[in-house]
Amino acid sequence: MLSLGDVGKLLLVAALFLAVMGVVLLFADRLPFVGKLPLDFQFKKGSLTIFFPLASFLLLSALLTIIINLALRLLGR
Repeated sequence: MLSLGDVGKLLLVAALFLAVMGVVLLFADRLPFVGKLPLDFQFKKGSLTIFFPLASFLLLSALLTIIINLALRLLGR
């Protein structure tokens, strides 16, 4: 069972993650390669458009993995 302190820490980490993702999304349209990588799929059928940015997700995942690992090493965990 989680203590209230653990739940508080979890909520703070989640809020920090959401804030960082919000900033990334604010500036994502200024980056020319986001959504235009080779594995970013876009399907159009009439007025329906489906966009699946596979390569952008993979790149973002790799960058976040590197950043989180560096942060954890700097914190000594």
